[in-house]
Amino acid sequence: MRRAIDDLLGAYDKLIMDPVHGGIPLYRHEIQVIDHPLFQRLRNICQNDILSLVFPGATHSRFLHSIGVMHVGGRMFRSMINAYLRERQLSSQVSLTMTQLDAIDYLAKIIRLACLLHDSGHSSFSHQFTQARRIKELMARPSRFEDLWQGIDIQGIYAAPPEELEHEHYSVRVAYDVLNSVDLAGAGLHRDDVLGIMETTNVTPSKTFCQHAETFWSFIAGPDANAGALQDTSTPRLVMDLLSSIVSGEIDADRADYMLRDGFHSSVTIGGFNLDHLLSNLRFGWTVEEPWLGLAITHKGLGALEDFVYSRYQMYRKVYAHKTALGFDWLLREAINEVLEDPDTFDWVDLCLSRMDHFAELTDNFFWEAFRRKARQQPKSYSKCIVDRIKLDHLDTLENLNASGQQAHCQHLADSLETQVSEVVTCTMRARFSNIQDNFNGIKVLVREPVTGTRHLRRITDVSAFFTKFGDGTITHFYRRPALLRDA
Repeated sequence: MRRAIDDLLGAYDKLIMDPVHGGIPLYRHEIQVIDHPLFQRLRNICQNDILSLVFPGATHSRFLHSIGVMHVGGRMFRSMINAYLRERQLSSQVSLTMTQLDAIDYLAKIIRLACLLHDSGHSSFSHQFTQARRIKELMARPSRFEDLWQGIDIQGIYAAPPEELEHEHYSVRVAYDVLNSVDLAGAGLHRDDVLGIMETTNVTPSKTFCQHAETFWSFIAGPDANAGALQDTSTPRLVMDLLSSIVSGEIDADRADYMLRDGFHSSVTIGGFNLDHLLSNLRFGWTVEEPWLGLAITHKGLGALEDFVYSRYQMYRKVYAHKTALGFDWLLREAINEVLEDPDTFDWVDLCLSRMDHFAELTDNFFWEAFRRKARQQPKSYSKCIVDRIKLDHLDTLENLNASGQQAHCQHLADSLETQVSEVVTCTMRARFSNIQDNFNGIKVLVREPVTGTRHLRRITDVSAFFTKFGDGTITHFYRRPALLRDA
């Protein structure tokens, strides 16, 4: 209990300096996680694959991003706690009990750990790795999931093996090993509670979590906590869903950090938004009738949320979907496919994808060395383009084309160039922004009645028309292969 009070008051065991957030405090068990080899490997995985070939400053790693997400996730939860206490104390003097302090501390710590480990399963070049054709084939190998969890009972983590493995499944697998090596008992934490708020899992929370969840719900909902349709067994799930939304949701710690961090290191301003303003206006939202427990935002904070969403929209269009960046992503995927033609490289990557004792080998450095070997052996290769920064020749950019429209434009460009259509390459990024409207309907707005001063929750799209303006869209860039590849 004393430890909980110390942590809530700001005591920490180590402080690291971050260029985006400044000083980030760490607790003892978090230092143990960070020092684990499976987490240290993230130092050697770039946050934005090879975006640095376009934005030279974008060399930042998954390692520091993960620590930043942990920091933001903890801030989000504590900011909402602080706001709730301030508002409660304005109407009646409220003091936290030791049981409530302990519950808040427990939930804050598992949020931080889940955020810290959320990207620990990324392999070389982050998202581009799993989009390469030969890697997709490797990931789809039958029994891959069973090999990955060999000798471990996963019934408490997954209801059934997933149909397709993604990096999130590897993050859970990494987290399982890392958390088993950490003195969680000394911190009063349970491994499965952390896994339970990570993506893809289906975990029954511990007895400790259930007790803290009941305490937390009673603290938030007050006298009405046991009213409505709520059953005792559903309270932990309500709380777990709330915590999961902080780790991975529409307003989550991951997006908040990568937008600020990618914008900072890319030296662009479009990814910037006021994190302090956004956090200061986040609240716990709840209704006992449904029941529902989730994120809410004050009416005056809608501007901060709109900035957050628009910044993300612009980052996708201007940075992640930059014509040169998408061209290099295509070359990178082809280079990965190319080096995996070597049987020894293929077999080694295959082994690393099934064994945690080898998984730490899958870093950017591994493939950079493979690219250099291939470039020396075969100068007319995709690997040579990556090593020597030989880019695709950009021809045109169009939006919202369907497949037949893309094919027709490829033929048009080939005819104009008097070349074969196979020489024209297309790279498409789809921005799934219709999810903004749909998913933000799960986030409520706290609206104060002007006459009575009472507050109630409203759907966000009923209060702000801003979120209805976004829809799915595609950006397609058209290129011609570099001269050295045309005869390859």
